[in-house]
Amino acid sequence: MPRALIAEDEALLAEALRRELLKQWPELEIVAVAPHGHAALEQALALKPDILFLDIRMPGLSGLEVATALAEDWPDAAPFPLLVFVTAFDQYALQAFEQAAADYVLKPVRPERLAQTVARLRERLAAPAGDAALDGALAQLRSLLGGAPAAAPATALRLLQVGVGNTIHMVPVEEVLYFEAADKYVRAVTPAKEHLLRVSLRELLPQLDAGRFWQIHRSVIVRSDAIERAVRDESGKLTVHLVGHADRLGVSRVHAHLFKGL
Repeated sequence: MPRALIAEDEALLAEALRRELLKQWPELEIVAVAPHGHAALEQALALKPDILFLDIRMPGLSGLEVATALAEDWPDAAPFPLLVFVTAFDQYALQAFEQAAADYVLKPVRPERLAQTVARLRERLAAPAGDAALDGALAQLRSLLGGAPAAAPATALRLLQVGVGNTIHMVPVEEVLYFEAADKYVRAVTPAKEHLLRVSLRELLPQLDAGRFWQIHRSVIVRSDAIERAVRDESGKLTVHLVGHADRLGVSRVHAHLFKGL
């Protein structure tokens, strides 16, 4: 029996989707309805459903962020779930989903459109999965994340103003080896020390020079010219080694394509 998880912060819309799914697909088991992104991530990892219906805009984590986190944390032994994004975006914004070959349904859910998605899902579940589901999800996420609109700054951030007590320390961005999300802060690690920034990684990333600072994990951004090498272990996982620094940084599945030998 196929199993699905719905992640939707609007209770009425979640219930409408649940009812329509069960009407069109009676043998489908809805294992959970998550009211926000963090709950969706936790429940998906715990329950390991076959299908995820992810609202794009949710409190805490968006649907894309949940999908990215799952792609990074999903156990190798379990088949990766099929992803369906639920969105209120207009037709122009939906082009990104169509180009990524991602399944999506519009709010409010129309039965005839959901029927098309159900038919696709049935077909995909009937086919041997192997690593194809994860590979397909990674390709979709890379396309969607790469195509997501981002307001580029007029000038890339060059100086960090780090508050410590009554003192503001000026830290040149070019000295930072990497940034790492840590609870409500971001660690900015330099060769000499680390600084805590009162900003989220999501807010910081658009301010950095994208050609020089690479996101290699949902919680890590590294300065590309501080990378000495990337080493792949027997399982295929990549680890970044830095120039003159002992820290090792893991590269997620979503961002592994950044490292290709020539």
